[in-house]
Amino acid sequence: MTTDNTPTPEASETGDATLPSGTIGAVAADGTHPVDQRPPLFRTFILRLQHVLAMYAGAIAVPLIVGGALVAAGEFEAEHMHHLIVADLFVAGIASVIQSLGFWRFGSRLPLIQGVSFVSVAPMIAIGSEHGITAIYGSVIATGIVMMLVAPFFAKVVKYFPPLVIGTIITVVGLSLLAVAAGWLFNQNGPESEQGTVENFLLALATLIAVVCIHRFAPLAWKSMAVLGGIVIGTVIGLAVGASDFSAVGDADWFGVPAPFQFGVPTFEIISILTMVLVGLVIMTETAGDIVAVGDITGRRATGRTLADGLRADGLATMLGGVFNTFPYSAFAQNVGLVSLSRVASRYVVTAAGLILIVLGLLPKVGEIATGIPQPVLGGAGIALFGMVVASGIRTLYTVTWNETRALIVGVSIALAMLPTAFEGIYANLPTELEMILDSGITVGAVAVILLNLLLNREGNGYLAEPVATEADSGADSGRDAAEAELVAGLDAVQTVEVEDVTAPEGATASVAVSGPRV
Repeated sequence: MTTDNTPTPEASETGDATLPSGTIGAVAADGTHPVDQRPPLFRTFILRLQHVLAMYAGAIAVPLIVGGALVAAGEFEAEHMHHLIVADLFVAGIASVIQSLGFWRFGSRLPLIQGVSFVSVAPMIAIGSEHGITAIYGSVIATGIVMMLVAPFFAKVVKYFPPLVIGTIITVVGLSLLAVAAGWLFNQNGPESEQGTVENFLLALATLIAVVCIHRFAPLAWKSMAVLGGIVIGTVIGLAVGASDFSAVGDADWFGVPAPFQFGVPTFEIISILTMVLVGLVIMTETAGDIVAVGDITGRRATGRTLADGLRADGLATMLGGVFNTFPYSAFAQNVGLVSLSRVASRYVVTAAGLILIVLGLLPKVGEIATGIPQPVLGGAGIALFGMVVASGIRTLYTVTWNETRALIVGVSIALAMLPTAFEGIYANLPTELEMILDSGITVGAVAVILLNLLLNREGNGYLAEPVATEADSGADSGRDAAEAELVAGLDAVQTVEVEDVTAPEGATASVAVSGPRV
């Protein structure tokens, strides 16, 4: 079994850059792998700031979505919303440090930023609306523990998540979240006189245009900040027209440590736990794909131990999320792309970004600033953010070899998942626990596509994921045991996307593997 993440034999003894083709960085003269190198201080500061900005909009979106839904359901107080945001940033920072630095058997020791996964949003809203926010945290803690326990054996499960399954789930996540964007655009939590006004639609449109323009005209390395940039521009416009309200920022403390179990002792509802465990398995598949992707990009190919340690860190972060009043964590795919675009493979850059997130999580005023963003601005940004999630799912489904059976599997699963969104209250007369499960379109869609894939997609073993890595792919893989080999070989929740290579001639592209429903 591999016991450490040493550089592969592909690096020459002289220290020349002889890493596998398509990877970034160069082995230092002293033999240090690019992943373990420490860039100059100024460059580290710029790169870590880029990583934080790239994930910030997605990071604060989940607390705003879940918190807003629970406020509407009467299960949460709006004045506590900023606590969800700072707790999310705080734990995301801790999770990123653990994933990049690593300790014992926790952490992939690769440049991976962690953040709350969108996959968990709809199930958490369903659980919280029925049983309260403490039931969310109980199910999140239990899921984190399960994730840590199953990490070494995940190969037995991951092979049942081929692109057909993953692509369908990602598409369902994006489609379900579009309802949230519509509610923000309408300003459904605002006063009745401010709902659905022309001003709301114009503010959302201005934000959306800003996102598109930034993505089109900004330097390549900053394109991943388009959504955050659109939110900033939309908020400034909101200030000009009186739609932004930051009055609560002045009253917020400058410093505060997120308190464990701030909203009460977690409660453990068995149905809620089972629902969230299913979500946890999907999250593990996402992270496994991201670990393989960043390993390929940096030239430190993921071994079975790398994957198990990375997934175990995901579970620990998720458990800490439940303790510190936040949600399940996963690797952020947009930051994987940023590693490739920046051409810097150092994990210490991500560690530094994690420290910034921890500091932001200690500043309650940061949370209050996020809650002051006008809802229509969030709606405009949400259209782009969640629309890109849908596109990510479609892009994954594009890799499938289609036939009528597979089209039926995808079509039925998406249709079942969208029923609660298409007709609100469709399950209102069913028993309470059953209604909670069925009202979570993501859970229903995930269960449907997994079962239909197993039952119907038998032609050519299509229900199984095909290998994306073999023993020959990495010199570091040669010593791992059979279980670890199966874990790597079972992965194929990774998709290859063409992105412009910042070091290549204009118009050239480089393949970057990314996965998961994050944008």
